[in-house]
Amino acid sequence: MSKKVLIIAGDAVEALEIYYPYFRCLEEGYDVKIAAPSKKKLQTVVHDFIGWDTYTESKGYLIDSQLAFEEVNPEEYDGLIIPGGRAPEYIRLNENVPRIVAHFFEANKPVGAICHASLVLTTVRQYLEGRELTAYIACKPDVEACGATYIENTLHVEGNLVSGHAWPDLPGFMKEFINQLNK
Repeated sequence: MSKKVLIIAGDAVEALEIYYPYFRCLEEGYDVKIAAPSKKKLQTVVHDFIGWDTYTESKGYLIDSQLAFEEVNPEEYDGLIIPGGRAPEYIRLNENVPRIVAHFFEANKPVGAICHASLVLTTVRQYLEGRELTAYIACKPDVEACGATYIENTLHVEGNLVSGHAWPDLPGFMKEFINQLNK
């Protein structure tokens, strides 16, 4: 039977951080579903690094979500991917997100969190205490506020958690996530 992967996102999700994992998982033959606050076309954004003190943002492609968060039964999935962008700062406020994310930590299933995805992980801080992870550098205070250790490396794996800094790290990030899923 094919592995099932859940991606949780919302409008302003970083384009590469949703499209690359989505297509990479499809390429592996996994059944992949994107869940969002509501079932709809999501507007992605493109973040780039052009010498500013922070990243720039442009409008990206549209991508369909197949499920609303309230419809998600996380027990049906073998792994979870949380892309970054600005979506994590508001999807974490959805009452269903902690329930979804907590299941993957409780069941020790692979969790892939890249860039600003660590903002979503703050909703399940009890599973981060004492752990190590990486994220976009601006998220370092949030990671540390959860009792986790921020790792400077652009890619880090600890137990079931695969974390990455940003979209340039997607090849290694997805390689590690797929390794976790195929164990």
